[in-house]
Amino acid sequence: MKTYESLYTKLDTLGLTDWRQQLQQFIPDVMAAEGHGNMNEWQLALATLPHREPSIVELKDNVIIGTADDLSKIEKEKFIQALKTFHPWRKGPFRLFDIEIDTEWRSDWKWDRLLPHIQPLSGRKVLDIGCGNGYHGWRMLGEGAELVIGIDPTLIFVMQYLLMQRYINSSACFVLPLGIEDLPKKLACFDTVFSMGVLYHRRSPLDHLYELRDCLRPGGELVLETLVIEGRDGQVLLPKGRYAKMRNVWFLPSIQTMISWLDRCGFTDVSCVDSNQTSTEEQRTTDWMTFESLTDFLDPDDQQKTIEGYPAPLRAIFTAKAP
Repeated sequence: MKTYESLYTKLDTLGLTDWRQQLQQFIPDVMAAEGHGNMNEWQLALATLPHREPSIVELKDNVIIGTADDLSKIEKEKFIQALKTFHPWRKGPFRLFDIEIDTEWRSDWKWDRLLPHIQPLSGRKVLDIGCGNGYHGWRMLGEGAELVIGIDPTLIFVMQYLLMQRYINSSACFVLPLGIEDLPKKLACFDTVFSMGVLYHRRSPLDHLYELRDCLRPGGELVLETLVIEGRDGQVLLPKGRYAKMRNVWFLPSIQTMISWLDRCGFTDVSCVDSNQTSTEEQRTTDWMTFESLTDFLDPDDQQKTIEGYPAPLRAIFTAKAP
């Protein structure tokens, strides 16, 4: 795919030719029309989007692409229909040619919480694990990152990235249809690695932390966000069955337990920089994500609990350095 040609060149420059060769074979196969039941529909919608040069591209304080004047009224109506083809829109928000894509998550709120606490991204090579549609990647680019590689195996999110990339046309920000298990071992080349909303989906959280460490150069920064519980060092919640209607939730540590895990895996300068109980204003159903959302996952009589009776989602952000 032409979208990734500039990435392949950068990987060669970084001495990662073997990975480049793997990606050149892997990505076309994964993104082939027969790879997903909706792929033909998505590719058709992407191909029929109008070719327009946006009059503005703002990535630092928001993700704003183009203005209302860049499209005619008829084009805008067709454009909205095409955008809805890529439902559900979970991470955002985006403003695309003055069309407000009101996503399930106010991902900008999380970004505002973490940004003051991390190393400045200017000139850094960044890896974003479980990046979704790449919203945070665009914000990282807006902060001056030299290279942003996001990975997420969910193809609808990759298609949403390709839609935005069609108009942003960046040679430095990419979303690849990969899981962390698809990365080469011991990359050790990224200045900053983000893992947000991933750890609690891993059956072995410590193995995940070692995988993250192996992606970082010595002294590089890990930015990790995960579900946590209140409690002392050593306390962990292992839900029986579902948590907030999610099947694949495994370990929810206390903040101090998470710090101990990071210490045990060799990270230094470990710190919890933010904790925040997820609100129904930050995660909710919208016209752009019409499935169930947080309100449906909480006990209707006590929003401090999930529908299963566990503590309601509390998320914490940790920073640490690779040895």
